Amino acid sequence: MQVDIRVPVGAPIPRLADFIAGCEDAGFDGVGVNDHHHTGRDVYVALAAAAMRTTRLNLYPVTSNTVTRDPVVLAALASSLAELAPGRVLLSLAPGFLSVEKAGRARAPFGQLRQAVGTVRALLGGAEVSINGRGVRLLNRPAQPPKVYLLASGPRLLEAAGEVADGVMMLVGFHPAAVARARGHIRAGAARAGRDAGDIEEIFVVPFGLGEPDVASQWPRTYFRPGLPWLSYPSATKKIWLREAGITLAEDSRPEDIPASVARRICDALGLFGPPGHCAERLLRAGEEVGVRRVFLFPEHTAETSYHLPVAEVAAFRDVIGPAVRAGCAAGGDDGWPRPHGRENPA
Repeated sequence: MQVDIRVPVGAPIPRLADFIAGCEDAGFDGVGVNDHHHTGRDVYVALAAAAMRTTRLNLYPVTSNTVTRDPVVLAALASSLAELAPGRVLLSLAPGFLSVEKAGRARAPFGQLRQAVGTVRALLGGAEVSINGRGVRLLNRPAQPPKVYLLASGPRLLEAAGEVADGVMMLVGFHPAAVARARGHIRAGAARAGRDAGDIEEIFVVPFGLGEPDVASQWPRTYFRPGLPWLSYPSATKKIWLREAGITLAEDSRPEDIPASVARRICDALGLFGPPGHCAERLLRAGEEVGVRRVFLFPEHTAETSYHLPVAEVAAFRDVIGPAVRAGCAAGGDDGWPRPHGRENPA
């Protein structure tokens, strides 16, 4: 099981590169850095600096958008980064959230995003594409071009990932029924495009909150910022996957009205919330139940704490979660599923 983590552009780039190098030392497999222009720090410059300070860590933006960055520019940026870190780069794209909002722009329409993903992927693969009636081809490409992932939390984007992307960063939680439905959408998109759904790589985006159980499970009862509940950020599609897990919330319900017992169920369905040992156990259970192979830990935060570096989360992974997950995966059975020590093979 590969474990990556979100690191925001929350420090001067030289210090940020040092922090990302520390993530490699802590045992992470990858780091994704947010692409927020309004911070005054460019994610690709930050990733380039990190590439020079690391040797094995996978590096990528989470996520770039196709509104404030042109598809040809995105392809060139990813190609350039891959020259610095061969085989360690991927590109993740999304409709745009804070970056487009801060630029006074709207999120990319579905059709535009779908087309842009295909364009970037074709350019990185060496093809010539037609843009505004003019043929464009990258003159320089790495021997191992970066794969292009689409961030998807709703059915339409999951199907689009199956149609046009190399992989999907999926925010659907861990519940078996939710994951089964999400994978059904990916298969449907792949079938429309005549592709093999088994070729679409998966990264599970995992909300991650450390703390004692009663404290960590409060996230569903909070707001990302005034008027925007955590369950609606970055998308209200979280509720689709909660319904699949048997948790239905009234459309007009307020976060503070969610009972504590329901909040705990929500946290278990959507991610990792609790002390480090519990988070490790939940991650291993996800490996057993739904075959999770790669996760992107998304430390929970508010608008006010968006750019705080995940110091506590990295330490928890280094000291507890990482060793427990590695031990659990090493104890897996012949079928390859990771298992915590002492747990019997599932029937």
